[in-house]
Amino acid sequence: MKHFRVLSGLFVALLLVVTAQTAMAQSTIFNIPTTDTVDKGKAYFEFDFLPQAPAFDTGSRIYIYNPRIVVGAPGNVEFGVNFPTSHAAGNSAYIQPNMKWKYYKNDDAGVALAGGVVLNTPLNNRSVTDTWAYFYTQVSKKVKSGNYGPRFTAGPYGVASQDSKAITFTGPKAGAILGYEQPIHPKASIVADWFSGKNGLGYFTPGISITLPHSGLLNAGYSIGNDSWADSNATKNRFVFVYYGVTF
Repeated sequence: MKHFRVLSGLFVALLLVVTAQTAMAQSTIFNIPTTDTVDKGKAYFEFDFLPQAPAFDTGSRIYIYNPRIVVGAPGNVEFGVNFPTSHAAGNSAYIQPNMKWKYYKNDDAGVALAGGVVLNTPLNNRSVTDTWAYFYTQVSKKVKSGNYGPRFTAGPYGVASQDSKAITFTGPKAGAILGYEQPIHPKASIVADWFSGKNGLGYFTPGISITLPHSGLLNAGYSIGNDSWADSNATKNRFVFVYYGVTF
C-alpha cells in the first residue's frame, strides 16, 4: 500500500500498500496503487523490508517491516490490511486497512480505471501521532506492442487528516500519482512509480519486478523522498525497497 516511520519524536510517513507485478493480480507498483485488483476468491500475501540507505551521520538507520494481505471480492473489488512497523530509536507500529474498486475496464483498448482509500492509524505512540487517510482515482493505459508494450498509470490523490495537538500528516494534501511498467522479459519488468508532493507519500521509486515459480514474485527498488536532499536532508529519507509476494 503501500510504508511509515517515526524518528526522534518527529513523524515521517512512508506509505506502502500492496506490491505486485503486471502479470499477476496486484494493487501497487511499489508505492502507488494500480488499476489491478486481486481476483475474486484469491488472496495475496506480501512482506516488505526497507532499510534506510544511507544511514544517519551517527551510523544508526531506520528499518521498516510491512506484512500485508489482500483478498479479492466480487465486482472487481479488493480489501486489504497492512501492518507496517518502523524500528529506529524505538518501534512505531501502524495498521492500514484499505479498499480498491476497478470501476471500468476495456481490455481491447488496454484501458482501466480504479479508485480507493487507504487509512493509516497508529497502534502505539497515539499521543504523538494521528490518524489520516488518502483517497485516489486513476486511469491506466496498456500499449499493445507485442509482448513488451509498456503500461502507464496516472491520477490524483487527496489526504484527509485529523486536526489535533498530535503530529499528523504534514505537507501538501493533494497531488498526482504516476506509474510506469515496462516488460523486458516474460518474467521480468522495469517498473517505477511516483507520488508528487513533499510529504509522507512523496517518493520516487524505480526498480525491477521478477516473476517467481508458484505464483510468487520478487521486487527490488530504491525509494527516494521528494525532499530527500533538502536542508542537508536531516531525515535522509531514502530506502532500499525489497519484497516477496505470493498469490494463492
